[in-house]
Amino acid sequence: MNFRIGNGIDVHPFQRDRKLILCGEEINFELGLGGHSDADVATHAIIDSLLGAASLGDIGKHFPDTSNEFKNISSMILLKKVNELVRKKEFEIINIDLTIIAQKPKINQYIEKMRMNISKILEIDRERISIKATTTEGLGFIGRKEGIAAFSTSLLLKKNG
Repeated sequence: MNFRIGNGIDVHPFQRDRKLILCGEEINFELGLGGHSDADVATHAIIDSLLGAASLGDIGKHFPDTSNEFKNISSMILLKKVNELVRKKEFEIINIDLTIIAQKPKINQYIEKMRMNISKILEIDRERISIKATTTEGLGFIGRKEGIAAFSTSLLLKKNG
């Protein structure tokens, strides 16, 4: 068996006058995240973990923040493109484990919808997708409510490999 594991990490600062989007789900909160695209920090971490496991580089290589093509784009569109790249290299997604780190807002009520969004885009059973939320107990920039971080690990299996 030819298994490949990849890790992805992303961080975005809070920003006024933007929606907060995590795994394609709009979260009810007074602040959004700053970034070139929709700043979906959770989906960006998943993207990097998939690209890493498939040895395809990182999100910046495929979707540079210097390109107007990706300005304010939905990260779910980017995830769909990454899924196509991963499948073209004949990988099957075995599972994804995502941790979102935020002091605020509390996101537990959104997790099942987020799992379904990722499942639909990647065309895999939602049981293969784990999403957890935690805080930093008030420590660091996250604890000061300045932004959100996300960490993802993906396991792929090379078909015919």
